[in-house]
Amino acid sequence: AGDRDHRPLRRHHPADGQPVNRGEWNVTPPTVNAYYKPALNEMVFPAGILQPPFFSRTAADAVNYGAIGMVIGHELTHGFDDEGRKFDGKGNLVEWWSPATNTEFEKRAQCVVDQFNGYEVIDGQKINGKLITGENIADLGGIKLAYRAFVGSRKPDTKSDMVSGFSDDQLFFLGFAQGWCTKRRPELERARLITDPHSTPKYRVNGPLSNFPEFATAFQCKPGDKMLSKAPCIVW
Repeated sequence: AGDRDHRPLRRHHPADGQPVNRGEWNVTPPTVNAYYKPALNEMVFPAGILQPPFFSRTAADAVNYGAIGMVIGHELTHGFDDEGRKFDGKGNLVEWWSPATNTEFEKRAQCVVDQFNGYEVIDGQKINGKLITGENIADLGGIKLAYRAFVGSRKPDTKSDMVSGFSDDQLFFLGFAQGWCTKRRPELERARLITDPHSTPKYRVNGPLSNFPEFATAFQCKPGDKMLSKAPCIVW
């Protein structure tokens, strides 16, 4: 049911010239997806997404935090991406940031655009970083918020248990990555490059994690490794 690629939906906006329907649901309960709606300042997570690979009652906490935790953090960050930031807490389209904050945000967002512009997906075709700016910012914020929540959930004296040879932190990042395991035909990959506001699944994982020092620590990445950015992008 729902989106076969398990892609969190882009932000929903009311129809032009129409009042906001504050009782509207944009998806059905079994839909495997999630979304943030700036006009209501709300996040929606249908029951359909609360199942593997995003959530399982039998999975380790680390895996669930990395999978569904990242999705929750992703949608929350949409309220502060290149579009969501233009709406206030009541869902009104209003400028509520200072000029200095706007300038700094644009600078940091450009770092993300430049990073993804450099990723080649197929046959010399690269990602359009500008097209997917908001989703990439949400992915960056999502993994950071999920990791903070995961660390905060552990008691100070809790020892990291090894599960199948992986530490808790490693399981967190593996849980995140497993949620985006995808196999696509080349034709679909090319079409998505010019139409999809989300990055290709491979770089939805590798892109944010290469900016995340906690990932580098968990997997002992060394300077020069592909998964350790020389100039990490930090928006929030």
